[in-house]
Amino acid sequence: MKSIKEIFRMGYGPSSSHTMGPSQAAEFFKNKHPEADKYRITLYGSLALTGKGHGTDTVINKVIGRPEDTEIVWRSDVTLPRHPNGMVFECLVGEEVTDKWEVYSVGGGALWDAEGTFDSEEIYPVTTMGEVLEWCKREGCTLVDYVAAHESADIFDYLAEVWAQMQQTIKNGLENEGVLPGTLKLARKASSYNIKAMQSAGSSRPMGMLFAAALATSEENAGGGRVTTAPTCGASGVVPAVMYFLKHDQGMTDHRLIRGLATAGLIGNVVKSNGSISGAEVGCQGELGTACAMAAGAATQVLGGTPLQIEYAAEMGFEHNLGLTCDPVCGYVQIPCIERNAFVAQKARECAIYALFSDGRHMVTFDDVVKTMMETGRDMQAKYRETSLGGLASVCLKRMKCNFNDNM
Repeated sequence: MKSIKEIFRMGYGPSSSHTMGPSQAAEFFKNKHPEADKYRITLYGSLALTGKGHGTDTVINKVIGRPEDTEIVWRSDVTLPRHPNGMVFECLVGEEVTDKWEVYSVGGGALWDAEGTFDSEEIYPVTTMGEVLEWCKREGCTLVDYVAAHESADIFDYLAEVWAQMQQTIKNGLENEGVLPGTLKLARKASSYNIKAMQSAGSSRPMGMLFAAALATSEENAGGGRVTTAPTCGASGVVPAVMYFLKHDQGMTDHRLIRGLATAGLIGNVVKSNGSISGAEVGCQGELGTACAMAAGAATQVLGGTPLQIEYAAEMGFEHNLGLTCDPVCGYVQIPCIERNAFVAQKARECAIYALFSDGRHMVTFDDVVKTMMETGRDMQAKYRETSLGGLASVCLKRMKCNFNDNM
């Protein structure tokens, strides 16, 4: 497995696969070919189907900086072999194509090409949660200790930066009001939810606080604000919301929360290494399912849980999101994405509490769920995997009067 730094990437929304990844690819190709008279970028499959709503063309033009010399071609009818989010970059001098590069945005802001351009070092000796738990048992250590034993010395400094960004994103989201960009005309809700939560009593107060924090991050993401993938932009509201809740409602210190993020990153890493965190490949179960597992495991860690209880909480968080489809209405990371982040954050908290009541022993392992998620994702029809052709997206398409068909 690679560093957990790849699970927590800081950048601008609304999509790690549709904006972060393509922007990085565009910058790489531009720097490789400054001599180009023109650039032609062809977007394929899911990337083409929901690219307009996600702002893929906008971010590519912004990075290259020459929209008059940049042609973007949408090929939603063709899916390249490696991944649904495929791109081909071409450099033109005069009318001649002098270089052609096929690259894939594989989820969480990561890129892949056949040349191994973006490959990074494998630093973890094992890749499954079962093997990690064996190490913890043998060494008498925690999951955080496992991370510390294999990451570089600056890992907790990096996670401190991640936590600072998560808090800033929530702060921004709780203060910002108005309507999110796009044809849906969706109003921001985080600010009003937060005010109502502060005025509530009993169980409504912590629940409202959790909802508000998740909405704040997800709305900032949908508005193109700066967020942290956890593990993706579309699922970026869950982990920060649960950590924010633990700090402001449960009084947990930043030190404990940063260690919790180490556990969350390890859980996300296991999924990414053995499965997928790409909604275009496996549906929303790979994004919000992973986020729920990460947040549930991290919360259990912060609240004093054992490695077995942490694994149990993560397993529940993942298991109870199996089969979740990715069906963004009109291709925007807004409906049902924003609301889902809020509900999944609450689910993650419940999984942590449930696991802490147990001794950590259970029948289905986290690794079992990762395998099942991949099987479910492969069996899922393509229209339910970030294409906006099925589910809520297809039902709401005409009523919302989207310009989605402009992508095709």
